[in-house]
Amino acid sequence: MSKFDAAYGLPALFFFTAVFAVASVPLAAQQSTSSPTPDQPAVSAPGPAQASPVPNPQAQPPAPSPAPSAGTGTSVNPPLQYITNSPPPTQEQIGDSLSIRQRYQAAIAAYSKASPLTPAIWNKMGIAYQMMFAVKDALHCYEASLKLDPRNAQVMNNLATVYDSQKDYRKAEKLYRKALKIDPKSALIHRNLGSNLMAQHKYKKGDESYRAALKLNPNIFSSHTGASVQNPASAQDRGALHYYMARGCVSAGNPECAIHNLRLAMNEGFTNVRKIASDESFASIRDLPGFQQLIASQTAQ
Repeated sequence: MSKFDAAYGLPALFFFTAVFAVASVPLAAQQSTSSPTPDQPAVSAPGPAQASPVPNPQAQPPAPSPAPSAGTGTSVNPPLQYITNSPPPTQEQIGDSLSIRQRYQAAIAAYSKASPLTPAIWNKMGIAYQMMFAVKDALHCYEASLKLDPRNAQVMNNLATVYDSQKDYRKAEKLYRKALKIDPKSALIHRNLGSNLMAQHKYKKGDESYRAALKLNPNIFSSHTGASVQNPASAQDRGALHYYMARGCVSAGNPECAIHNLRLAMNEGFTNVRKIASDESFASIRDLPGFQQLIASQTAQ
């Protein structure tokens, strides 16, 4: 799996506040590969790109380039012959490098030259288009990927995030649930489903999905899981999402995450000091300095 796969495979594009997801989105930042997270700071993407025509999908992926074997000599630098004879990077590798640097249109141009166009390449092109808000092209690429690999939960998740961005929540929910039947241990898909349900005001079910995500990955709300784009949800919806995130973070033993999301929920006007004080979900963190500081700052306003 390349660095691009790790950082962009499952974008968390449906997180309110800072994410609309991913993770993985979006397209959801793990090291220097991207700067967003799921509730995470959204990736700044270039404006909408013009769609580039791409060839028809084909089935078989190219064989990966073999890694150079360790030498037995003491020389630090490889022989000149090795450098001269090294195979050039594939179009997919070039596209991955460009995508990591957020040069999405150039990445798409590189991916479209790959032969054959594998399910993974179609998925990567879909992510690049989605990061440029070229929704129709992203849909086409994800659907082409699924046509070649119908049981790929990762691509189903990515396609669902597109429907979420269009507020077609029911179609997105159906895809998330289908993806979870294939990959029930994906914390990111559980998280995205939770956000989807919150957007439909199904708070109890959304809370259950968040708890399932946190059980699989206690850092799912604070880690940089993938790229993301801005979520246009209302302040009320964003506040609800963060409030229930905070409850899930408490149950996962992550008080810092809980306090952070409580602050965001209060800033959105969804909750207040009295409601938080009466919610037994937060009983275990009431004596923490961070929680007390949060309450004091809100009381003083």
